[in-house]
Amino acid sequence: MRQPLVLAALATLMLSGTALAEPMFNRIATFPVPLNLPADRDPAKKTVAEIIAANEDGTLLAYTDGEQKALGLIDITTPAAPKPAGFIPLGGESTSVVVLGDKAFVAVVTSGDNFKEPAGHLATVDLKTKQVVATCDLGGQPDSVTLTKDRTKIVIAIENERDETLNKGALPQLPAGNLTLIGLKDGAIDCASRQVVDMTGIAAVEPTDPEPEFVDVNADGLAVVTLQENNHLAIVDTKTGKLVAHFPAGAVDLKGIDKTRDGQIRPVEELKGVAREPDSVRWLDNDRFVTANEGDWKGGSRGFTIFRKDGTVEFDSGATTDHLAISLGHYPERRSAAKGSEPEGIEVGTYGQDRLIFVGLERASLVLVYKDEGPGRAPRYLQALPGGIAPEGLLAIPRRNLFVSASEADLVAKGGPRSAVTIYQRGEAPAAYPTLVSAEVEGAPIGWGALSGLAAHPSLPGRLHAVTDSAYSPSRILEIDTTQKPARITAAITVTKDGKPAAYDLEGIAARGDGGFWLASEGNPETKDKPTPNILLRVSAKGEVEEEILLPEELAKQASRFGFEGVAVTGSGAEETIWLAVQREWKDDPKGKAKILSYKPASKSWGVLHYPLSAAAAGAWMGLSELTALGNDRFAVIERDNLFGAKAVKTLTTFSIKGLTPAPLGSATIPTVEKTLLRDLTPALMALGGYGLDKVEGMALDRDGNLFVVTDNDGVDDSSGETQFLALGKIAN
Repeated sequence: MRQPLVLAALATLMLSGTALAEPMFNRIATFPVPLNLPADRDPAKKTVAEIIAANEDGTLLAYTDGEQKALGLIDITTPAAPKPAGFIPLGGESTSVVVLGDKAFVAVVTSGDNFKEPAGHLATVDLKTKQVVATCDLGGQPDSVTLTKDRTKIVIAIENERDETLNKGALPQLPAGNLTLIGLKDGAIDCASRQVVDMTGIAAVEPTDPEPEFVDVNADGLAVVTLQENNHLAIVDTKTGKLVAHFPAGAVDLKGIDKTRDGQIRPVEELKGVAREPDSVRWLDNDRFVTANEGDWKGGSRGFTIFRKDGTVEFDSGATTDHLAISLGHYPERRSAAKGSEPEGIEVGTYGQDRLIFVGLERASLVLVYKDEGPGRAPRYLQALPGGIAPEGLLAIPRRNLFVSASEADLVAKGGPRSAVTIYQRGEAPAAYPTLVSAEVEGAPIGWGALSGLAAHPSLPGRLHAVTDSAYSPSRILEIDTTQKPARITAAITVTKDGKPAAYDLEGIAARGDGGFWLASEGNPETKDKPTPNILLRVSAKGEVEEEILLPEELAKQASRFGFEGVAVTGSGAEETIWLAVQREWKDDPKGKAKILSYKPASKSWGVLHYPLSAAAAGAWMGLSELTALGNDRFAVIERDNLFGAKAVKTLTTFSIKGLTPAPLGSATIPTVEKTLLRDLTPALMALGGYGLDKVEGMALDRDGNLFVVTDNDGVDDSSGETQFLALGKIAN
């Protein structure tokens, strides 16, 4: 049987929280971590925002940047407008931080990759002078730090982590880690009071090598410690330094998951006896705590668990987190064989009367928000928060109705989004995200992502079709109901050829009057191992490929890897014409002009027009991502660059072909259309509070004349997984 929480969570998701009329979080700002780098640091070098803390009044954030071996500060006096507030070099890899008064206490690893002789210290940073004013040697490699609730001690998990390249990361790899307690006097470290709590001899997996990972302390002074690789939990009395309890984290039988990396999101498989291997942990109250079961060695149960301090499991989320990620389009299919969505971060905060649990899904790049309903009751799912890639640090700031996530992934080397700190505010407005979800079919949500093209249903208003690109295999056509909020994917049609599922790189879709489709598959003739052609596909309403239409050889030899991106259809019968947008210039195109191709099925003849691309910023490119027929000889295209943020170009433009005749292939002169700006989408994307998505890829005008635009999330590969489905209303014809 499926867990009741799965159904309840997805039902709540479909309502987007509005039926419950509860306060919701909405993203209000994103702070790119490279903005904090001083002038002497190369902004093209990788940065990280990992663990994050705040001062007492919640106006200053401090985050660890292990890549830059520093502590970064962000001023959030005005939370919707975060500002750089400082960058403090630490001389080693920063792994965790807490703030007390005007001091930050930072765990710093100084041994680098020397796993046999781990070393590190606790640095005291004066937040006023932005200087390291004291250090305390820890005798090992620290991973997590926290304060006791009475602010008299700092508690540190000394992991002394293993070398994962040595013997396939097998335990033991000594020296053993421990839990370290250090007293505070007048807000300063009392290094002489350092007390080491031995954690060996308690875990059944490898008792000589505990590897403590994360620690949190409750109001009674009890510290709960995760021994992740050992799949074990320990309770230590920080007042006495005594181990008072310990127990295995246990295992889970998972049903309804996707455990196979095969290009398909199919949550119909099972795994039995999966060790939880919890990473982060937070107390819910003095008797219960919650873990994020990321896994690190042999386990990872894809969810979160609420334990009592005696080791009793009160609740386990099972496959719920993966199902939510799937429904939201955030499921990382390429991680199916390796822990799926991978819950890593946990935070707990009490907002008014509501105790909330925040679960960070590292690979899905989501934070799930639940309400703790009290002992003996399952927590209730409230909403999902989009942000940067790979959220690691989670921070509740209830006094200001804020929540913050720190995302560690920085894709600067690939030209992608940078590491970021995302700020959310709780209020009475309904949740703005998600804008698109999927329905359940046969007990599991429809998997989706990488939406690369949109088309209107030929007769039903508010109904659209979408295609997914080569991020998934086989290719599919999705049905979308835009009359619901959020819009809802209600069905999926698999594209087949000769009765078998077929894989294309679908980038465009247009509906045929008979219920079938024209699909545009982008080719890449520049691939050395297996070059692929650009293909125009005629497909039935059931997804059956009826015809593959290739470019004439004289045109195909001019193609580059930037091929078909959009398809539209005008006319019918003998007058039917298929129009195709090519993303960028091909070999025979003048610089700054991309092809708009025409194809007449009746005569099998091709023609070409040119579209004038806007100039791209230095180091960027400009291209077309969609083509939509508006009627009366008018078309709309998405013209965009490959940049992120406020300076990026994401526009909808229109052009008319009235009076223009596509030139036959090989013509010396090709007519150029005249474009008109319809909508600048960049301000709308930036108003969403994110880092400014780059891939605006789909556009459709429904039967009632309403315009819709959707972004492509790259199948959650090198992406935050965020999809924005924008309803832009009616446009003038």
